[in-house]
Amino acid sequence: MDRRRFLSLAGLAGTGTLAGCTAPEGRPDDPTGDGVDDGDTSSDAYAVETVASGFEHPWALAFLPDGDLLVTERAGTLDLVDRGSGDLRVVEGTPAVDARGQGGLLDVALHPEYPDRRWTYLTYSAANADGDTATHLGRGRLDPESARLEGFEVLHVAEPFVDSTGHYGSRVVFGDDGRLYVTVGDRQFKDFGPDHVAQDLGVELGKTLRLTADGSVPDDNPFVDDPDARDPIFSFGHRNAQGLTVHPETGALWESEYGERDGDEINVIREGENYGWPVADEGCTYDSGEPIGVSHDDREDVTAPAYSWPCGSGGFPPGGMTFCTGTAFPDWEGDLFVGGLAVRALGRLTVEGSTVTGEERLLADRGWRVRTVAEAPDTGHLYVAVDAGDAPVVRLMPA
Repeated sequence: MDRRRFLSLAGLAGTGTLAGCTAPEGRPDDPTGDGVDDGDTSSDAYAVETVASGFEHPWALAFLPDGDLLVTERAGTLDLVDRGSGDLRVVEGTPAVDARGQGGLLDVALHPEYPDRRWTYLTYSAANADGDTATHLGRGRLDPESARLEGFEVLHVAEPFVDSTGHYGSRVVFGDDGRLYVTVGDRQFKDFGPDHVAQDLGVELGKTLRLTADGSVPDDNPFVDDPDARDPIFSFGHRNAQGLTVHPETGALWESEYGERDGDEINVIREGENYGWPVADEGCTYDSGEPIGVSHDDREDVTAPAYSWPCGSGGFPPGGMTFCTGTAFPDWEGDLFVGGLAVRALGRLTVEGSTVTGEERLLADRGWRVRTVAEAPDTGHLYVAVDAGDAPVVRLMPA
């Protein structure tokens, strides 16, 4: 543990950025939210156990078939964790990242045919020669025995590079169609009108991208025949999506997305559709509290969220998320679990079809900014990464 912490801090010092100086996501006034069940009525159903600790702002989790756990730390470290003992090894061969603000080493995903194809995918922020940054997608072959990523290569850069250190989006998942889906944030552009980057198909900001496993563009992407659109775009009109998961039964792609002041969303992502930001939104501005655009219901050319926290609700700035299969928690089968950052809780959303029917907040008494949650495929336990400078990864197990 001491060696891992030393390497992590040394890598952070190399970026010239200290963790305490970064700008975390969330509301300026850090609301607790209201109008929902904050009482954690499910608390008798689970116990909380620490898997490992000492992480520097962990961002993503991925499970290896042998039971080990991959954890990304925003400062640039990829860890291989023994889930039984909590022992950690630093994975070498990861890319250089720009760890300022909300950036750094972000998501991790395995090829669906791992370990036959040992590709391990990372998203991260990196800078060009001018110091501007962009969301990157790359991959390398993971050798767990030597704890190394071999032959790491950049597959895609979500252009343009921008003078900003926020709103990278950066979740990556494989869909049931075998394609890679990557979220890219709007990079904090504030021109809330029809010319906003999220509405501009000529750039990849504020979009969901769809790529093949080698980073090329599928021929059946929705905008490949549009000369004014970027070929990788799958959906648009997004602000900053940091949650992306596949429904285990329907194969539908579900996404969680930050609003500005409130306006946070859960979306079901469909090919070629416009999710509205910022011309249609349920939130309001940080400074004036005025509505942003119009309601989704007032425009026929946009897709409304499956669930949202409208202006005045207190919001729920959402991180990573996963569906619960019910393996360990039968009463939670089909529920959507979402990390809550400023609200410092784990959200449990009940789902019927494409509709969210209820919300409960778990772990609210812990004071944790929950960055992401993932279900272990072998046990069904829920693993939670806490966003802090000296943070644990914990698991929820049946009580």
